[in-house]
Amino acid sequence: MVEDMKEMEVVTYKKGDTVTGTVTKIDDGQAYVDLGYKYDGVIPIGELSAARVDNVEEVVKVGDTVEAKVLRINDDEGKLILSKKAIDGVKAWDELEEKFNNQEVFEVTVADVVKGGLVVFYGVRCFIPASLVERHFVEDFSDYKGRTLRVKVVEFDRAENKVILSQKAVLDEEIESSKQGRMASIEAGQVLTGTVQRLTNFGAFVDLGGVDGLVHISEMAHHRVETPADVVKEGDTVQVKVLKVDPEAGRVSLSIKAATPGPWAEAAEKFKTGDIVTGTVKRLVSFGAFVELLPGVEGLVHISQVANRHVATADEVLKVGQEVKAKVLDVNVAENRISLSIREAEEGFTGGGERTERREENRNRGGNKPNRGREKEVTNYSTQTDEDRGLGTLGDVFGDLFKK
Repeated sequence: MVEDMKEMEVVTYKKGDTVTGTVTKIDDGQAYVDLGYKYDGVIPIGELSAARVDNVEEVVKVGDTVEAKVLRINDDEGKLILSKKAIDGVKAWDELEEKFNNQEVFEVTVADVVKGGLVVFYGVRCFIPASLVERHFVEDFSDYKGRTLRVKVVEFDRAENKVILSQKAVLDEEIESSKQGRMASIEAGQVLTGTVQRLTNFGAFVDLGGVDGLVHISEMAHHRVETPADVVKEGDTVQVKVLKVDPEAGRVSLSIKAATPGPWAEAAEKFKTGDIVTGTVKRLVSFGAFVELLPGVEGLVHISQVANRHVATADEVLKVGQEVKAKVLDVNVAENRISLSIREAEEGFTGGGERTERREENRNRGGNKPNRGREKEVTNYSTQTDEDRGLGTLGDVFGDLFKK
C-alpha cells in the first residue's frame, strides 16, 4: 500500500496531457474518471462529444475505459478537468483525412437538419449539402434526422475545420457500376422488356433495368408516327428489340417495331387475290392512289384501275380520307406490295361480272399484257419517288377506249 501511494505521488499531469482512466461515477451532468492519480478526472457533459449531448450515458457508462485530454488542474477542488471530445476530434480528423484520400465509403447518422443540408458528427462536425444528399431533388428533409447514410468525403480542410460529405456521390457510383454491368449483358438482336422513362420529340427513352435505350420515332410502330405520345406514354411497359449497343458512348438503340409482328404478316393471312376489301385513301400520286387497308398496310390503285372511265389524275374521282371498295389483284408480302382495283370492284357490284371473269381468265392465260406491264411497273412503288413511277403505258391509260 505504501509503495502504491508513492507511485501515485510520483505521477504528475499537466495541461494538455492525454490520460486514460475508468469511469467510476456519473453524477450532476459529468463523468468521474479514476486515473490512478491523487485527483479524480472529471469530464463535463459538454466535453464528452462534438455533438450535442443531453445525457452523459448517451456517450459513456460506469466501467468504460476512456481517453481524454487534460484541460486544467483544479488543486482547490482536487480534480482534473478533462475533455473526451478533444481526443476524439484529433483521431477523427486523421481518420477522415485517410477516408478522403482513399475515397472510402462509410456510414454516419444524421444529427440535425439545418438550412441548406444535414449535420452529422464523426468525431467532428461534418456537413452534407442538400444537393449532395440524394440523386433526386428533396423538398423536405425533416424526416432525415436519425437516418443512417452511406457517404464519402468530397471536401476536406483541417485548417478551416471543414468536412463536406456526399451520399449522392456513393449512389452515383453504384448506379454507374450497375449500368456498366447491365450494358455488358445487352447484345444486338435481343428482345427485352423495359419501361418508358421519358418522351422527346424524336423518340422515347426506355429503362432496361439500369440502362436507358432510345427508341427513335421511326422505330416506334410499323405505321407512320407523328409524335411518340401517339404510341406510348411514360410508365408504359414495352417490348423492344436491341438494334445496336455502343458501350463506350453508353448508348443503346432500340425498336418497338422490330419486336412486334409486322402488319404485313397479318395482311398475308387476311387478303387474297380476288377479295373485295374496304380501305381509306391515304395519298394521291401521279400514277394512282394509295389505300390503307390496315395500319401500316397500303395497297396501290394504279391510275388505270381508279375508275371505269379514263382519268388523267386520281384526284378527279378520289380524295384523301375517302373510304373506297377495291378488288385485290395481287398480294406480294415479300415486297410489302398489294395491287388493288377500284374499277373491278365497281364492275363486280354493277353487273360487270362477266367482263371481270373474262379479264381474270385472260390474266391467268397471260393474255392481259397491259396488266402484266402495269404489275411490273408498280413492283417497287414503296421505294420509288412519284417522279420515278411515271404514268404507265398507253395501254394502261387508254385500254378501255381501245376496247370501245
